[in-house]
Amino acid sequence: MRVSGRLVKACLIVVSVAAISGVAAVMQFRALVDATPPVDLFAPTSQVVTARNGDILRAYTVDDGLWRLPVDPARVDPGYVALLLATEDGRFRDHNGVDPRALLRAGLQLVIHGRIVSGGSTLTMQVVRLSERLHTRSPSGKFGQIVKALALERFAGKDDILAAYLSLAPFGGNLEGVRSASLAWFGKEPLRLTPAEAAFLVALPQAPEARRPDRDPVVAKAARDRILRRAVERGVLARADAEAAIAEPVPTRRRDFPLLAAHTADRAAAADPKRGEIRLTIDGKLQASLEGLSAERASAIGPNVSVAIMVAEEASGDVVASVGSAGLFDQKRAGSIDMTRAIRSPGSTLKPFIYGLAFEAGIAHPETLVEDRPTAFAGYTPNNFDKTFRGTVTVRQALADSLNVPAIQTLELVGPARLVTRFRRAGVEAKLPDMAPANLAVGLGGVGLTLNDLTTLYMALARGGRPIALRERVDALGPAEPPKPLMDERAAAYVTDILAGQLGAAKGDVRVAIKTGTSYGYRDAWAMGYDGRYVVGVWVGRPDGAPMPGLMGVDVAVPILADTFVRAGGTTRLPPEPPGLIKASNAELPPPLQRLRGARAAVALKDAGPEIAYPPAGARVDLGFRAGSPQPLALKVRNGKGPFTWLADGAPVAREPWARQFSYFPKGAGFVTLSVIDGEGRADRVTVFVE
Repeated sequence: MRVSGRLVKACLIVVSVAAISGVAAVMQFRALVDATPPVDLFAPTSQVVTARNGDILRAYTVDDGLWRLPVDPARVDPGYVALLLATEDGRFRDHNGVDPRALLRAGLQLVIHGRIVSGGSTLTMQVVRLSERLHTRSPSGKFGQIVKALALERFAGKDDILAAYLSLAPFGGNLEGVRSASLAWFGKEPLRLTPAEAAFLVALPQAPEARRPDRDPVVAKAARDRILRRAVERGVLARADAEAAIAEPVPTRRRDFPLLAAHTADRAAAADPKRGEIRLTIDGKLQASLEGLSAERASAIGPNVSVAIMVAEEASGDVVASVGSAGLFDQKRAGSIDMTRAIRSPGSTLKPFIYGLAFEAGIAHPETLVEDRPTAFAGYTPNNFDKTFRGTVTVRQALADSLNVPAIQTLELVGPARLVTRFRRAGVEAKLPDMAPANLAVGLGGVGLTLNDLTTLYMALARGGRPIALRERVDALGPAEPPKPLMDERAAAYVTDILAGQLGAAKGDVRVAIKTGTSYGYRDAWAMGYDGRYVVGVWVGRPDGAPMPGLMGVDVAVPILADTFVRAGGTTRLPPEPPGLIKASNAELPPPLQRLRGARAAVALKDAGPEIAYPPAGARVDLGFRAGSPQPLALKVRNGKGPFTWLADGAPVAREPWARQFSYFPKGAGFVTLSVIDGEGRADRVTVFVE
């Protein structure tokens, strides 16, 4: 059959036109790709606060409420990445954003089966969709996704695109990114994943809501198992490993994200809100252990009680643990309040610094004699905690027994203003009442300080008088110039020697220097201690400042401090003493050091009338009425002469010939007026509220 020349010519014209049209279409398509700006791979990620080793302490959601933690591909299990690429995009490293083979295969399967059997989207196309929240079900939507994928690969490398997928992939609910998913579903970082875990994390983003295991674990497991079987078919996973993984269950609930050192993390995040990751000096394991200790001991001590603990390294000043409360979400214990930063009365914890300055000034030595007798200081008449006096004692005994009159006598010589000024050298600003000048009451806790302040001061004492700023962030810079000494090295050594011999702190040749404190009205119980490695501070009390009868540092705070040292790895030997210390008895001391010179002579105070020492007027005392198990109210009287008669709301409740303490059971919660009358008819009265 002959074909006419005219027909051939027509065919050639058609083919030429088609070719030209195809070339034009290709050129137009390329021009469209060239003109398309690449999608922005940056997406806001959760701010993360980590421990010193990089483990998460606390993370925060992004503005839209999503958990999208920053992901470092180098810290993602390679087995998971291999399984992901084999499942989602086997030619990821070879194509330029679109895989024609995959698109053709997906199209043929759709025609043959009437449904989608496998997707044709590459990882690049998925990143485009996730970045711009595109809907790609329609032909026009899919075309736009293809154009943007090709445009993206002209500007971004494969590793950048893979990193974007690892950060943006959805994993159900408000979870995005493999790191968020691994923490939420498995409670661990994605650095080491089992085959079962890896397959689960590959399957979930394909239908994140339908396959959520907390909603339908059967569907989730079936999807995971399909991924495992395909991995065997494609040579990514050995059959035995896949069968073992299929036998494992899927998680059925989301885990909570880490929440440690919450107060410290919040403070760091608020100070640097634009920083993606903030690394603290906190030791995560120790922090978790001490948070458990705080909650356990607070519960044992009583209702509404909180416990705060700080641990800092002596060598660096790094804070390795900071427990702000006995439970962040415990409203009864005001857990949201960071008690390491709450201003409280330090009780007797400042006495070591009073004597340290006296040692430095050369007016006292640990064996110097001082008087512990009733003494008036311009109207100020301090009493010892047990309302007794020891007579003539050494400074060592005065500090060891925390006697008040010797401490105030020494402070009068040292000068309260000088004491407060020395605190500033360590970066501690004492809060004085109503901006009044420092007075002698500072020595017995008449000043406001925080647990952080006291830890800073005891850090200087542990370092031989040399202050160092406490550091909570790994990248924190120290002062440009080293601060001046809080006291000289020998003075600090004398104080340490006294404190290290108390409260059973010695154990073999390893000693811990400890000082306790109890504020007025039993509102705050303290224990401060240090060895050759750590400085530890403990506060116990009620955040609302209410009195707690019987709350004493030696009883409630010291056991917590001792347990803290155990959990921190045990005690370390104190550093050796510096040369030049005078090791002598009182009789062997130089005469000027044998007795505290220039101290106010003890004077016998005129017998005063009775004064109710506890409870103080206007106090709110929690006796447990709300809990249904009320406790007795401790009544204490000082001064006056027995016998003492106690009255409650005018009715006699007890007559005590000699005792100055009495336990009274109120009839119920509310205001009660308490009166005491001594043997000479003198009286005192207070009104308090019991609850």
